[in-house]
Amino acid sequence: MAYGVAYDVTAVRAHFPALAEGAAHFDGPGGSQTPDVVAEAVAGTLRSAVANRGVMTAAERRADAIVTGARRAMADLLAATPQGVVFGRSMTQLTYDMARALAKEWSPGDEVVVTTLDHDANIRPWEQVARAHGVTVRRADFDPESGELSVAAVADLLTERTKVVAVTAASNLLGTRPDVAAIAERAHEAGALVYVDGVHLTPHGLIDTGALGADFYACSPYKFLGPHLGVLAADPALLERIHPDKLLPASDAVPERFELGTLPYELLAGTTAAVDFLADLVPGEGDRRTRLARSMAALEGHERAMLDRLEAGLAEIGGVRTYGAPGRSRTPTTLFTVGGVTPADTYRLLGERGVNAPASSFYALECSRRLGLGDAGAVRAGIAPYTDEQDVDRLLKGVRELAG
Repeated sequence: MAYGVAYDVTAVRAHFPALAEGAAHFDGPGGSQTPDVVAEAVAGTLRSAVANRGVMTAAERRADAIVTGARRAMADLLAATPQGVVFGRSMTQLTYDMARALAKEWSPGDEVVVTTLDHDANIRPWEQVARAHGVTVRRADFDPESGELSVAAVADLLTERTKVVAVTAASNLLGTRPDVAAIAERAHEAGALVYVDGVHLTPHGLIDTGALGADFYACSPYKFLGPHLGVLAADPALLERIHPDKLLPASDAVPERFELGTLPYELLAGTTAAVDFLADLVPGEGDRRTRLARSMAALEGHERAMLDRLEAGLAEIGGVRTYGAPGRSRTPTTLFTVGGVTPADTYRLLGERGVNAPASSFYALECSRRLGLGDAGAVRAGIAPYTDEQDVDRLLKGVRELAG
């Protein structure tokens, strides 16, 4: 949906104290910078009286309100149900926990499908749990030339024994966005559940977990301007059928049965603040989901313009190689190498110029190897809500100097 609302990147940048250091940040895919309102929400919670959740004291009620508020915020962000929002230490931890819980119902000869496009957090937990239960792992491969993962690559591996299909909503290395909805449709026809890694997609567009066909959708608030923790969204009715290991006195209610120990209230307050900040990136009225739709549409337009500027500039520099096919459906993420300069040296030399563009495989180890980049990977430049033209031009200037 087009809203025609202008995106004021200067006004957005004014909320990020970290930018005062002067660096141009292209390291958002590994963790975005934090707006002032998020930091204030975290600090404000730590300064307030909080206790274990309850209804008897103000401190207990405050803690409960923070948790329920964060569930509502994430439900608005993901078009999910608040009662199906689970918080955890990280997306990795949540995926390991869910894999172990689901595997209780698996039998030898059952199968799971993973993809070589994914971050290792959506590969290794499934492979390790499958191995422990005598379950077969099937790997769907992507095309290293285009960076695309086809529906057929996954669908051709499905059988009546497939229990889970684990697939990324967007590659954290290439930005590639597979057709998750079509993959999920085929997986559901085979009777399989679909576990979607949404960590890299969530910062860059309006998410609708139902439209994606995701039975489980995992993401990380610190990638979309929030604090360091993980979130899993699922239908509460599905979560009711899953029984993770937990302490005896801990609640058996959903979603609490999946949350081990006391939740980090200050981080949940920061998560709500991050969602609210995203909703108000551009001015407008409406409930939070409506505002998110308007703001994320404007953000997509801004980030697309910055990505186009970056990729057009890189294409003009001799010796620079980019990976994946420009113009396809993808997040504003560019992976590249500079001829004659190792990725590690490119990273270091750009850093000396005040440009933060890291080099690594970024835990997308199978993807990096499939691209022929080995475990060292390449340089990744990610566009964020605070990226402006001056940032892009500084990166291009640095790359030109390195390319000679």
